[in-house]
Amino acid sequence: MKNAELQIGCQTFTWEMLGTGWRGGPDDLVRAIADGGYAGIEITDTMIGHYALEPADFARTLTDAGLALVSFAFGSASGFTVAEKIASDLDTARRWVDFAANFPGAMISMGSATVVSDGPRDKKFAIAAECYNRATEIGQSAGVTVAVHPSSHHNTLLFTRNDYDRLFALLDPQVGWVPDTGHILRGGQQIGDTLAAHRDRIRYVHLKDVDAGGTWAMLGEGVCDVPAVISAVQDAPNFIGWIVVEEESDHAATNPAAAVRTNRETLRHLGF
Repeated sequence: MKNAELQIGCQTFTWEMLGTGWRGGPDDLVRAIADGGYAGIEITDTMIGHYALEPADFARTLTDAGLALVSFAFGSASGFTVAEKIASDLDTARRWVDFAANFPGAMISMGSATVVSDGPRDKKFAIAAECYNRATEIGQSAGVTVAVHPSSHHNTLLFTRNDYDRLFALLDPQVGWVPDTGHILRGGQQIGDTLAAHRDRIRYVHLKDVDAGGTWAMLGEGVCDVPAVISAVQDAPNFIGWIVVEEESDHAATNPAAAVRTNRETLRHLGF
């Protein structure tokens, strides 16, 4: 796949991380992302608002804004690691798979396995794998690809390269992966090696930056080698063409719309 075929999307967590400081709604997100120069949006269960029950209306809103739905992302209070909650988590997965099925090519991104209870760590990998595998089967029945999005946030089960390897060894081949450059770097990983090791699982990428100490930075102002990452994912056999920019820096917390617009300009300057 050549650079001209890449498509650049934006994740809505830039606004979600503001918590109660964000008083807008999904229409505001769509408008800001379209105005920022993006071609697609990844939205979460927290930010979808009234459109959760109105996929056709959301599809019209995106079409009017010139945006595609890249993926719908959701997490769980169970961290996908509590055996007694698997049935409930799969019901949630089914709900959002049905939603995403209204958008041709849209995927489902499931959040990082997270430790939320006591018990052996090994068992939590097994529980998470079962949940991701069964959710992927649900997606397949509806023609929707499901992928895992590891994070480096508090209590994540998926921080180091060893963590990634342990989980992926338990996943069915059909389960996708959304590598996140910021989280990989914060986990002390060599990003090129990690991408290469699990290249067959890569579906699209979350692109964000951190400084040498792991603090979030605006894209291009940290240690992430953006061109190298894009080159690596372009070579992945199941990469669907989307680079989804996500921003978590303090600058974004001050003015999310301006931050994502700046990141899009940074990519343009880099030739993307």
